[in-house]
Amino acid sequence: MKKLIGMAVVAGALLVSACNTVEGVGRDVSSAGSTVAETANDAK
Repeated sequence: MKKLIGMAVVAGALLVSACNTVEGVGRDVSSAGSTVAETANDAK
């Protein structure tokens, strides 16, 4: 039973860290898109 609980805790920690990673990538992509849009507007 202790091994099962330990595995559940590790799996939960991995899921939480993966969500933060995906969120961070989303912010980076959004930031890059904003930069490209601003550059395109400046070139008009």
